Amino acid sequence: MTYYENIQEFVVAENESGELVGCGALHVMWEDLAEVRTLATSVKARGQGVGRRMLEVLIDRAAELGVSRVFCLTFEVEFFSAHGFEVMENQESIDPNVFAELLRSHDEGVAEFLDLARVKPNTLGNTRMIRQLHVSF
Repeated sequence: MTYYENIQEFVVAENESGELVGCGALHVMWEDLAEVRTLATSVKARGQGVGRRMLEVLIDRAAELGVSRVFCLTFEVEFFSAHGFEVMENQESIDPNVFAELLRSHDEGVAEFLDLARVKPNTLGNTRMIRQLHVSF
């Protein structure tokens, strides 16, 4: 199955032989909030900087778009911590007006960011992490 509506969000990494060794996506949810999704590398590519480089590209995209916060749901806490992400507390400070707008969103990623009950509970034990970007215009 191909997810055409999200294809523009993805970056892929290939090795010298043209073999796919990684992928990742940046999903913009709000004017100042985006999520890193589906960041993965093949077993053969682990430890070679592929994930780091893809994450850098996604963060650069976010900054170019003016996004000031990027979050992820991950088991790889150490990896994301090494790249400036911090474990989110129960509620990041969100302007009440923005929070009201986010509550109306149908994007499940927004609901996950806000830790709303309307999405399935995080039974897998992913950790919510966030990184503040220094965006200037």
